[in-house]
Amino acid sequence: MRFFPGIFATILLLSPAFAQEPKSVTVPVTLDHNRAVIDVYLPLPDGSTKRVRAWVNTGSAELTVSQRVGVLYGALKCEGKTCESSIPPEIQIGGMKISLAGMQSAHAPAGVPKDVMFAGMSPEITLPASLLRNYDILLDYANRQFTIGPPDSVKFPGQAVQARIGPTGLVNITGRVQRDQVSLIIDTGSGISFVAADRFAKWHGADPPLPYLKGAVGAANLWGAPDEAGRELLRMPSIHLGTSALSGVIFASLPPATLNQINERVGADTNGLLGGEAFRNCRVGIDYAHQTVYIDSVGHNSAPDMDVVGVTLHPETDGRFTVLAVLEFEGKPAVPEVKPGDTLIGVDGAPATGATLGQVWSLLGGTPGQTRTLTLERDGKRFTVDARVQRFLAAKTTTPVKSPRKTPHRRD
Repeated sequence: MRFFPGIFATILLLSPAFAQEPKSVTVPVTLDHNRAVIDVYLPLPDGSTKRVRAWVNTGSAELTVSQRVGVLYGALKCEGKTCESSIPPEIQIGGMKISLAGMQSAHAPAGVPKDVMFAGMSPEITLPASLLRNYDILLDYANRQFTIGPPDSVKFPGQAVQARIGPTGLVNITGRVQRDQVSLIIDTGSGISFVAADRFAKWHGADPPLPYLKGAVGAANLWGAPDEAGRELLRMPSIHLGTSALSGVIFASLPPATLNQINERVGADTNGLLGGEAFRNCRVGIDYAHQTVYIDSVGHNSAPDMDVVGVTLHPETDGRFTVLAVLEFEGKPAVPEVKPGDTLIGVDGAPATGATLGQVWSLLGGTPGQTRTLTLERDGKRFTVDARVQRFLAAKTTTPVKSPRKTPHRRD
């Protein structure tokens, strides 16, 4: 990861009964655009192992790999925009073997570099809900660690919230937002949270008004899809999950068609999903076997303002980034010299090409009033623009909501 600091040393929690096979393991996490990425090891046919990056994605049931991983196992068949790949019998996380038994094949997107799955991201394999449901997991956003182990092996800190877990492993919980009861999927694969368009419209009409933004900057610029140029965002004062509370959470409006697709996958009626930004101060545990989620607030940092350069980016398959849109700020274009279709080459001398979308946004952030020098290309000609960092979707200053603390949950 070119722009990120070194990761913490791996911590192995060894079972006293089986010293060679840990009961559960804890490994470092890289938060890239609020998405959890870890190192895993693939056992290869020749007996060696290959380290690759893995995306912890509780919001998807589909196993996805890069084309390179598919080739490593000798079978990759491509038709149109997707490929089918054979998969290894297991992967290793922190010395623990994670079985992939029951997963016959994986999808490998075509039309992207062979060593990535999606443009603007670095992982080469996902850890989907359909795999994670066989384990206990604990994702510590505040301290950037991930713990996994067999059922009943992880001691969960925090407050228990009853969940509904379907056959694909997607986790659905009920929360309270603006006096509304809402059903939300825990989606660690999404950088921000989403809610049904009708709920969004209701909350947007609240009095006093909530912080609102039209356009995708920072974490809201998830993929660079065309609809992100008109994405609507709200910042909610708080979300209550059982006796726990999350503050300053960003919600985007979710179109009905997309929500219907999500509900088909879940097999139930939901109102949206909670993404990684919502849990920035938390440890989130999922006890799949007992259909329970644990929320432990371990930090009380206020919600970050979106202090960034006002553009929306589209990651290209060749590693470049195209400007999708320029946001308005106080009724005027935030960066008037930049046009949609321009290619972002670098920021303050650091190259953008080949970086992840999260890394590029870390370069575009700062303190309001600071200047970022953008190197761009238009019609084959390079030029530079001094772009001001501006405050979008300002967070209201509130006293952080604290949850009661308890000792780790222990099963009888």
